[in-house]
Amino acid sequence: MANELVVIEKSTALEVFKSSDSVEDIIRKVEQEVNSFIPDVSTAKGRKEIASLAYKVAQSKTYLDGLGKDLVAELKEIPKLIDANRRTVRERFDTLRDKVRQPLTEWEAEQERIEAEKQMLAWHEEALEMNAAFDKALAERIESDHEIALLMNEKFDRDLAETKAEAERQHIAHEEELKKQAAEQARLEAEQKAQQEIEAAAQREREAKEAAERAEREKQEAIQRAEQEAKEAQERAEREKQAAIEAERKKALKAEQARLAEEERKRQEDAKRQEDKEHRRKYNQETLQALVSNGFDEKLATEFIKLVASNQIPHMTMNY
Repeated sequence: MANELVVIEKSTALEVFKSSDSVEDIIRKVEQEVNSFIPDVSTAKGRKEIASLAYKVAQSKTYLDGLGKDLVAELKEIPKLIDANRRTVRERFDTLRDKVRQPLTEWEAEQERIEAEKQMLAWHEEALEMNAAFDKALAERIESDHEIALLMNEKFDRDLAETKAEAERQHIAHEEELKKQAAEQARLEAEQKAQQEIEAAAQREREAKEAAERAEREKQEAIQRAEQEAKEAQERAEREKQAAIEAERKKALKAEQARLAEEERKRQEDAKRQEDKEHRRKYNQETLQALVSNGFDEKLATEFIKLVASNQIPHMTMNY
């Protein structure tokens, strides 16, 4: 396996790839392994060992390159996560701002409605006062015209006392008609003017009512817009939250799968090393027994086997 030459803990991989010295240390370790290897092409076993070492070097390269590639991929995900969190912060804080200001917004709308009602009441009171003033003026004018007519009648009576009764009746009738026409004209003019004022006041009242209704509609529309925007922002934040949770879940699952795979790989390698160690111990024991049975001292035979196994005696190897 590749880690027989290179082993890097995933938690320290970033520190390793950030340091040229660390990478050089790994390469030097592999170079030492390669340089200490003595190739032997004269036997099938020797050729197999050459191919095995070359394969381990190639696998180490693939292992290191893949580890670096995984690191780059993980680091590229960090800006995306930061941008997503920034977007969440902006939207959530905007929602909080609107929520905090909502009572003030409603209060301001209510103040506008109250002012509109006050204005409407003021116009209504003004119209009532004007109507009262017109009624009073009309009554005063009618009373004055009546007094004048009475005085005129008295004068006419004195002046025409000596005229014929028929002429007097005609004159009185004529004067009465004139008075009636004048009073009727005054009444019509006063009523027309009062009606115009009443209509103007009613128009102002209608306009004030329309303004109040318009203000109320705008208030309700603003409230509905704010509620809709808050709802949409909350739904959008919830969707992004669930997406982030799902991404984290997938990431955690992937990490857990990688951890389990790594543990399985280590377990298999440990088992292989233990098997190889047991195999070598058995062969070394058999070799020791053979040497002792042929007259070798057990202690010297043990040291001899260690020297051969560690390739410290030229032209001699242990065939495991």
